[in-house]
Amino acid sequence: MSNATNPPPPAPPYAGPGSPQDVPPAPGSFPIDPATLPEPIRDELLAPDPVAIDTSADELKDGLNRCPKCGATDIRQKPGTDLLICLYCRNEWHGEGVEEAFGLGDGLDQLTGTVIASGARDIQADVASLMSFKCTACGAEVTVNTETAMTARCHWCRHVFGVNEQVANGAVPDAVLPFHIKKDDAVARIRQFVDKRKMFALKAFKEQFSPENVIAVYLPYMIVDGKASVDVAGKGEIETRRYTQGSGDKKKTYYDADVYQLDRHVDFTVDDLPLESSTARGNLDTRTNTNNIINTILPFDTKNAVKWNASYLVGVTSEKRDSDVEKLRPRLEDQLLSIARAQVEKSVSPYDRGVRWEQEGISVHGTRWVSMYLPVWLYSYHQPGSNGGMLHYIAVNGRTGETMGSVPVQQWKLLTAALTVGTFLEVIALWIVGN
Repeated sequence: MSNATNPPPPAPPYAGPGSPQDVPPAPGSFPIDPATLPEPIRDELLAPDPVAIDTSADELKDGLNRCPKCGATDIRQKPGTDLLICLYCRNEWHGEGVEEAFGLGDGLDQLTGTVIASGARDIQADVASLMSFKCTACGAEVTVNTETAMTARCHWCRHVFGVNEQVANGAVPDAVLPFHIKKDDAVARIRQFVDKRKMFALKAFKEQFSPENVIAVYLPYMIVDGKASVDVAGKGEIETRRYTQGSGDKKKTYYDADVYQLDRHVDFTVDDLPLESSTARGNLDTRTNTNNIINTILPFDTKNAVKWNASYLVGVTSEKRDSDVEKLRPRLEDQLLSIARAQVEKSVSPYDRGVRWEQEGISVHGTRWVSMYLPVWLYSYHQPGSNGGMLHYIAVNGRTGETMGSVPVQQWKLLTAALTVGTFLEVIALWIVGN
């Protein structure tokens, strides 16, 4: 009988021209047994998927922040406080605390796996920075560029829009810690900091310095809770005898010491550990910038952070997060190791000749990640030079007023001062010997 009346049997499910499944997999080649893989890959495959905490605010998803009393949208932060104020009816209210709203301060010793809040989710590379909102008052479309701003005003009816919907572009965090330090206060602190260092400051810096150019900026951080265990091992020495041999220039001091093998284990939790989530700000290349200045104005009182509301950012610039949780894990582990070393410090105090840790191991049992904006007053100055020069910063903690910075100096002045002081001390020493 012909093929016309007896069609060929249907092709197997893996058949099909041009399909990558034209050839069936070899028997036993799939699925892969995780037990046969190297330890890091095996642990990653077997690790549970991250647990998500929904921190989005339903009342803000239309992009409008409304006064709970009159419904107006012209809302600002009341300077020096955590309060929001309606500029229409003058109503004031406090943003809801993010820890209380989502229970973020609880269960540190029960953490397992990875818990990620909405604003800390992985950033999608194809999500644009330009966001458009349709004004619910007049119907006009308003565009907000989240690279540079988080609020905008409708050009027709003057409604104020805020980017509150937690789109996956890293722009909208879970929480914000409002500014307390006002600009006048920040300018005064920066001016005082610079005045104390003017003697050695670069001439061009002194001529161009203008504290009025300091800007209020919200910097993106990941705030991490964690539960971990650390094991360290090494050698510790206790001095038993000290003696000298020789005389004059050939005199030497010798030490005898007992050497001990040390092993320490510590279980601990961390609460609200801050990690920079901006790649540019986390770049601590001291040859080209002084980004490490930001770390010197820590800590921030992150326990007082409130649920995200773009009204806190009216008139304030911000940087967008560009680092995901997995990218920040190595930095987190470095921080946890440092904490563990500090915790075992007291237990090795008898070893007066010092301790040398030779082995370290860390097990992170659970973490919880929350994306947060922290307030900083920032002044920057670019010092020309080789390889692009040096970018100097002076920073003020927007909550506590703690101030630290980098001022470009004239090296010849420092050298002259050092030589002068050295000569003075030498004269004093000769006078003391002579008397």
